[in-house]
Amino acid sequence: MTTSRKYQRVYLLLVLVALMGINILGTFFHARIDLTDEERFTLSPGTITVLKNIREPIHVTVYLKGKYPSGFRKLSETTADLLEEFQLDASKRLTIEFVEPETAINDTLTIGDSLSSAGFLPINLTAQVKQGQQQLLVYPYAKIHYRDRQEMVVLYKGKTPLHNNRVLNEAESMLEYQFASAIARIQQDEKPLIGYAIGHGEPMDLRVYDLAEEALQPNYRLQLINLAEQPLIPLEFKALLMVKPTTPFRDIDKLKIDQYIMQGGKPLFFLDRLEAEMDSLQIINRVLAYDRDLQLQDQLFRYGVRVNPNLLMDLQSDFLPFDVNGNGQYEFLPWNYFPLMESSNNHPINKNMGYVAGRFVNTLDTVSAPGIQKTILLTSSPNARTLSAPALISGSENVIAPEDANYNKKALPTAVLLEGKFRSFFANRLSEELADSLKANGMNFFSMCKNKTAMLVAGDGDLVLNSITRGNQPLPMGMNPYTFGTQREFPFANKEFLLNTLEYLVNDQGLSEAKNKEYKLRLIDTKKANAEKTYWQVFNLILPIGLMWVFGFIFLAIRRRNFK
Repeated sequence: MTTSRKYQRVYLLLVLVALMGINILGTFFHARIDLTDEERFTLSPGTITVLKNIREPIHVTVYLKGKYPSGFRKLSETTADLLEEFQLDASKRLTIEFVEPETAINDTLTIGDSLSSAGFLPINLTAQVKQGQQQLLVYPYAKIHYRDRQEMVVLYKGKTPLHNNRVLNEAESMLEYQFASAIARIQQDEKPLIGYAIGHGEPMDLRVYDLAEEALQPNYRLQLINLAEQPLIPLEFKALLMVKPTTPFRDIDKLKIDQYIMQGGKPLFFLDRLEAEMDSLQIINRVLAYDRDLQLQDQLFRYGVRVNPNLLMDLQSDFLPFDVNGNGQYEFLPWNYFPLMESSNNHPINKNMGYVAGRFVNTLDTVSAPGIQKTILLTSSPNARTLSAPALISGSENVIAPEDANYNKKALPTAVLLEGKFRSFFANRLSEELADSLKANGMNFFSMCKNKTAMLVAGDGDLVLNSITRGNQPLPMGMNPYTFGTQREFPFANKEFLLNTLEYLVNDQGLSEAKNKEYKLRLIDTKKANAEKTYWQVFNLILPIGLMWVFGFIFLAIRRRNFK
């Protein structure tokens, strides 16, 4: 055997050993390069922290499996890719299973039937097949199992079939946040405590049913606190809901709120500055909207926001039935005092969120407050106007078409998030009486926030309340009782807005970056594709063959030189 042949065998053996070593190392280490502009395949630091802190096994069951059109298949594949990335950071404490909803549980029941009975309804999709059209039921859900707990993740929130590329793209960009936040929540041994302030005419009837029982109950504990009676607001409250107060606040009540904020508390103000109710309008067909004088304006002004004494009127509004001809024949017409507020898509709270329904909404202004960051979360449409108080509202005014030229204001703020170290409203103005009340309860006065905190101020007290139909049946918040059960029925994003706000204020865990991800929708330029079609066909045909010839020539040249 010649020396060259011995070298060749040794070289071949070394190559095989090296390949085996690389494969073995590949089972222990994983790495890949993300070349996308938006870092589509890179998990955010907050998500990685949540995954590494998984204490016990978690099992994820995804029901998005089947012979679906390309849009749903792509969403399913993106979900699978993401969960595989999750597995790598979860140290094998995360398992995945994809299940077809058509799988039978018994002779009469399928997995899809059990999902529907639990309230997770499918999307009825019309797909084009060779035989014509076929109706498909798609269940865009995933279930997370941890110990004896379960939590559902909605993979696609669109109400239309998945022919909408924009909504599809938004759904993909939200997958990481949806799964990471659900995994973080399901591991909480104790639900965060949320306070609901009473003592100033706040609703305590069926109007808060959806807020207490449907929105908050799954992930939070809700507890009442009477600001007029309690000496202080406990810091155990991770957030404090102040929903539609109707009577003025005393200085001592404002001091309790102020000191709660100074110690890191996070209040959510849902305020109706003006007195304007549908009950009065239905009885006498007109109502005079006037200032409630809640005595909160000076305090909120110090924090950086002002609730204006006006009503927002918007051409983009919800519907009410009107007797157009006076003969008892009712028609649905837009009611300009029920605006459908838009989100600027500029924050994790309002990311990819639909319209939020309002009733007799007040606009907001942000004012100077050193060190406070202000983020406008909800606004009017580009076609709005305001009506200053006192304002006479007539139930018959919408019978006449509004003059569109008067609706020339755009993006009027209706909800704002304030973040930073707030300065106390009572700094340099604390009376001796108020100081004594603090001392009597063993409390110190704080003139400045210890740490950064946040608050939400919205100019609509009805935003998180639900309507009640005949028979005392509460509807979901944001649902119009007049269009309920009709073709104009539409579920607005009021509950989503509330839950997103609480999630950000209470359970963020560094996941804001994951929610802020934005996938760019890159559509094919059909004109350019058709114009350059032949060029790229030839290019793709010749280039591989040309590369093979080049490599073959180089290989032969090297072989001839070695065996001369």
